[in-house]
Amino acid sequence: MTLSSAQRRWGWGAAGVLLLLAFWAGWLWRHPKVDAVELQAAPLVRSLQFSARVATLSRVEIGSTITGRVQAVLVEEGARVRRGDVLLRLESDELAAALTQAVAAERQASARLAGLRSTGRTSAQAALAQTDATVRAAQAELTRTEQLVAQGFVSASRLDEVRRTLEVAQAQQTSARAQTRANEETGSDLVQAQAQLAVAQATTEAARARLAQTTLVAPADAQVLLREVEPGQIVQPGKALLGLALAGPTQIVAPVDERFLDQLQTGQIARVVADAFAGQPLAARVLSIAPSVDAQRGAIEVKLTLDAPAPAFLREDMTVSVEVETARRDKALVLPLAALRTALPDGSATVLVSEAGVARSRTVKLGLRTLDAAEVIEGLAEGDEVLIGGDPKVDDRVRVRPVPWQPGQRMAPGAAAPDAGAALTNAMGR
Repeated sequence: MTLSSAQRRWGWGAAGVLLLLAFWAGWLWRHPKVDAVELQAAPLVRSLQFSARVATLSRVEIGSTITGRVQAVLVEEGARVRRGDVLLRLESDELAAALTQAVAAERQASARLAGLRSTGRTSAQAALAQTDATVRAAQAELTRTEQLVAQGFVSASRLDEVRRTLEVAQAQQTSARAQTRANEETGSDLVQAQAQLAVAQATTEAARARLAQTTLVAPADAQVLLREVEPGQIVQPGKALLGLALAGPTQIVAPVDERFLDQLQTGQIARVVADAFAGQPLAARVLSIAPSVDAQRGAIEVKLTLDAPAPAFLREDMTVSVEVETARRDKALVLPLAALRTALPDGSATVLVSEAGVARSRTVKLGLRTLDAAEVIEGLAEGDEVLIGGDPKVDDRVRVRPVPWQPGQRMAPGAAAPDAGAALTNAMGR
């Protein structure tokens, strides 16, 4: 039985189709699909994430400066107090009595000084005037007696007696003058009285100060964080009785690994989230970076300040998560770190791109990097298809499978980062 020409042509066609299918299947087997992303311009933001704690601007510990028994504690933990509010009182009867005694001694010294300046000064001046008159009378008597002795009317013994009388009057005059000078403002009696008054006043002030130490007051507007004292307790100097957080801007304090110091600058914007209130993020900024590094932890202290007043749910020492924006590119050529094949010593890297279905190697210069992406400065152009994952060799024919991707998004399953990308990722914070 012979086949017609139509049947033969059909047979040859079917064989050709089968041969093409076999060739196509072999080509597919030899050239599997490889994930690729199309290089495109996109915003790129690098951030650094770390844990921190809430802290007020300043804390103080309140304690007694004298030994005494606690009479009353007027605040509880968590209470808010104003400057000058009484926090604690000690028993003060003995110190109050000492103050009363000191005040009485001060009044006595003041009265003595006033007496010296008034009646004492008047009495001294009167005594001086009296002695002056006595001396004049004695001198006149001596003159008459000398004349009488010269005339022979009285004996020489009478002259000696008059002379002694004059000497006594002069001595009394000298004493009265000394007493008058002593009662002057710069005189010894007034200086001594003024010194005694100053000592009495100092004693009063000391007694008043010790009495004031029995009352502990708030040094500024604050919140009571700690209370470690109860009425009846004997307290001594040096022991903290109350802990206060002074009112002021709430700060966020964090120890950040020193490896990331080059990424941080004051003024950088940040986002603060408390785990218990994850739906209420807070805007903040980097306030300061410590000038020294903690050698034991290899960390540097970073302080942030909130842009708005702290909400009520923020508590002292609360742990929060912080994300600081350390760099931004509004528009950059961006490729995923998963595309990096080899990291080079100068900071560049190699990638594979698809050129007409053939894998070609390119060396690219990189700029800003994040945990999942890198900025391409040189070596690639927008629209290039960069291969991700797989293990194609240079000059191998490849079939591209486009993978949608944006910075900050997770790669599709199967697009794992090679070792070079992982090495770059470990060198930076997000």
